[in-house]
Amino acid sequence: MARDNRSTVRLDSPKGLRTRVLPGRRRVGRDRFGRATEAIARAMGTPQFLIALTAFCVLWMVYNTTAPESIRFDSAAIGFTALTLILSLQASYAAPLILLAQNRQDDRDRVQFEQDRQRAERNLADTEYLAREVVALRIAIRDMASKDFIRAELRGLLDEMDRRDEEAAAAATTDDAPRG
Repeated sequence: MARDNRSTVRLDSPKGLRTRVLPGRRRVGRDRFGRATEAIARAMGTPQFLIALTAFCVLWMVYNTTAPESIRFDSAAIGFTALTLILSLQASYAAPLILLAQNRQDDRDRVQFEQDRQRAERNLADTEYLAREVVALRIAIRDMASKDFIRAELRGLLDEMDRRDEEAAAAATTDDAPRG
């Protein structure tokens, strides 16, 4: 029985003209959607948004109370039902958008925290390494001869060489002396 393989590439049509059985829908990236929700949530938290929403509500109520009855679209007698529905709809979308934005921020904070922790570990390792190197240098410097020590040793060697020269000169003078 032949297997139906839908992933086979058709070579009789150019790549750009190939059609699918089901039209492919454009996928909106999660990141693009997340950025959009953050932008909306950020805009909702601004004083300009609150002022604009207040102005919208005031204009809505003024228009629907002062306009002639025939062109009003929301009645003040029943408590501005359409305005209430619009504000409820806005609030029902605002809460999840704000939560999505907070979740994205939490994810970013988590990543930043992990990077900070790794950087702190590297800094600690570097600091410990440098501290060990400094201690090793201090130990090496203690074992190393100082200027004063080298001068004293050189003076001692010069004194010993002078003493040998004097002994050699004295021996030479005693060897040169007539024996009698």
